[in-house]
Amino acid sequence: MPLSRRTLLGLAAGVPVSAALAACGSSGPSKSGGGATYWYLSGQPQEGVRAGAVDAFNKAHPKEHIKGTSFQNDAYKTKIKTAIGAGQAPTLIWGWGGGTLRTYVKAGQVEDLTSWFDEHSEVKRRLFPSSFDAATVDGKIYAMPCETVQPIILYYNRKVFDQVGVKPPKSWDDIMALVPKFNAKGIAPFSLGGQSRWTNMMWLEFLFDRIGGPEVFQAVIEGEKNAWSNPHAITALTKVQELVRAHGFIKGFSSITADSNADQALLYTGKAAMMLHGSWSYGIQQADGGDFVSSGALGYMTFPPVEGGKGDPSDTVGNPAQYLSISSKASAEQKKIAKEFFATGVLQDAEVKKWIDNGSVPIRLGTEKALAASKSADFLQFTYDIASKAKVFGQSWDQALSPTAAETLLDNIVKLFQLSISPQQFARNLNEVTGK
Repeated sequence: MPLSRRTLLGLAAGVPVSAALAACGSSGPSKSGGGATYWYLSGQPQEGVRAGAVDAFNKAHPKEHIKGTSFQNDAYKTKIKTAIGAGQAPTLIWGWGGGTLRTYVKAGQVEDLTSWFDEHSEVKRRLFPSSFDAATVDGKIYAMPCETVQPIILYYNRKVFDQVGVKPPKSWDDIMALVPKFNAKGIAPFSLGGQSRWTNMMWLEFLFDRIGGPEVFQAVIEGEKNAWSNPHAITALTKVQELVRAHGFIKGFSSITADSNADQALLYTGKAAMMLHGSWSYGIQQADGGDFVSSGALGYMTFPPVEGGKGDPSDTVGNPAQYLSISSKASAEQKKIAKEFFATGVLQDAEVKKWIDNGSVPIRLGTEKALAASKSADFLQFTYDIASKAKVFGQSWDQALSPTAAETLLDNIVKLFQLSISPQQFARNLNEVTGK
């Protein structure tokens, strides 16, 4: 499982990036004929951008049709795994790279794109260099980076903070001190779509990093024995349970889903004061929250340091990019269409503009002026700065790990947040699936 943490040091050179909840695919088996197939994630405003890119390609290539189908995030993860296992994958396999891509490669399910990128170096040159890390397995490229960069961000409702008369947290102790103040006013300190599991995971990703530095999870990635039992890991696991016990999250968080955007609504309606979520959340709040964003009520910051922690507060976690692979089971004609889409359909000007208009930072180079001219310029600059200044950009754990280990991780995270297992039990359960 040797997939290194994503470093975005190259961004310091002043290059914008992007990684999004993209997606690719379509209905039916890869050899279905009638063009290429492509599944992508549903949910506006992102779904419209994805569908628009496919429509634009189809109009420009009437003889090379791509059929797109959308799925909700969690449903997509299940369906794509089943389809690939059954030899019924869409032509274009959308994913987050990392550990899942590695399993596809080992099973011979995706095309080696290394020579294609060598022959089409202009395609590679227009994308952020670090976006290729999670697309690479054993030195070979198996996926096309696409969409936007998505660090995880701590959002807060400025109106609620003003109402309670408190300031945004500058440390973990500040977070814990804010919890009783919001609860006393009948406001949940944090919104959380806990039923979706990966939303809970974001808390651990930051706490592990802030307390122990990137080395703690890196040891997991490298398969070190008992890596989850690192004292810094146990401290992080303990702290998150302390937050749960202090009623830091909205009551009933375990039954709230992120796919429905119910967690976002809790923030912009003032029922919750804060929310840890991906940068894509900005566009959702902008689209669904009335004047919440335009009025300046939405505040945002990176996750604060933990007192005494070894981590660099500039480190971030999330999605350095999203990825499109080509099914090895696709026909020659379908593979040809997919590669043409890579060359002339991914992150073209119209798509780039839509991502920026939705409050996202695309991974295509040379978009600085467009970012600065956007109505979301402040947020885009904030996102860009996080990505460009991060010494380490950690890939989401459930993407960095193998699918089997990721499933065990997500199941145990739910138990951890429900206080049904201890930090030590969590560590033991995870050591069994990641240690060599």
